Amino acid sequence: MTIKNALLVDDSKVARFALSKLLEGHDMEVNMAGSAEEALDFLNSHGRPDVIFMDHLMPGMNGVEATKAIKGNPETAGIPIIMCTSKKSSSFMEEARNFGVYNILTKPPQTDGLSQVLDQLAIDVTRGSLPEPLADKAAHPEDEEDLLNIPADASVQLSPKTGDGDSRGGPQANVVPLTSELIEQIARSAVKTHINNRLHELLSSLFDEQFDHLKRALDESRGKQEAVIEERLNAVSEMVEARTRNLRDEVAAEVNLNLGSELAVLKKDLKKNSGFTSEHMAELKDHITSVQTIDTEFWQTLQSEAIQQAHEISRETAEDIAQRTIDLFVAQQKSASSRVYTIGLAVSLGIFSVGIAWLSGLFG
Repeated sequence: MTIKNALLVDDSKVARFALSKLLEGHDMEVNMAGSAEEALDFLNSHGRPDVIFMDHLMPGMNGVEATKAIKGNPETAGIPIIMCTSKKSSSFMEEARNFGVYNILTKPPQTDGLSQVLDQLAIDVTRGSLPEPLADKAAHPEDEEDLLNIPADASVQLSPKTGDGDSRGGPQANVVPLTSELIEQIARSAVKTHINNRLHELLSSLFDEQFDHLKRALDESRGKQEAVIEERLNAVSEMVEARTRNLRDEVAAEVNLNLGSELAVLKKDLKKNSGFTSEHMAELKDHITSVQTIDTEFWQTLQSEAIQQAHEISRETAEDIAQRTIDLFVAQQKSASSRVYTIGLAVSLGIFSVGIAWLSGLFG
């Protein structure tokens, strides 16, 4: 399975910007949140990301608390979470896995380390071998250096006065006396936590200010560079246009000069041969007359041949009709001597004679 989108949770703009650029280099879609509360709201109102990069120390709800909240929600419990922190001891990694963290990414993140974490995540997601959080072993890694030697079920009370223990039958086993050392240890832990959180806020604010200042400087520098480049491009364009205009004028002048010289030569040639002479006209007239004579003789010859062929065709046709009529008459005479046939034959011969005479008069 390919990890396609990620949710980046960090209160530092610089850290978000740096990690987002690395993630975009892996062709991932990145959504960002500036606090743990904003991340929880994003998960409730948007789609589920493939992975969450959670900052360890943040004002308000820190990364550990946010991880527990995400893992405690059945709808988001399956999202792998990678903790971004400067603490990467073996004990911290073990405790982080106990409250649901998939892996640890050291800050500031490096390309090689991020690639290894993403590759291993893709393999585990494909195999379905993501580790399950151990709720019964959840701990606060940010407090591992400040853990007090107090039993888990112990309560705290003021140190008893002399003799009170005996009158009450001795102190309870699970009650820890609130001594000056314990108060000092608790105060030191609280002050240290407060200082760490405050330093983190101040550093994040400082980084954000530096980032904004650097971004404005880069934007201004980019704007100035673009203005200078545009100005130079405009100057180059004007220079090219001016040189092109001059070249165009030179080419046009050269073409006009060549055309003028060629036209002058052609004009001289035309003056030498100024139209048709009388001899040319006589030759043309003789040629036209000879052509007309040849055409007339051809048509007369063609007409004579056509008339002759028509005479031959009519004669052959008449002889054929006469022969057929005689044959018919002989056949009729042999078969019957009726007068009706004789009259019919006479009429036929008469019509035939008239037709022959008419044809002879038409083509004669």
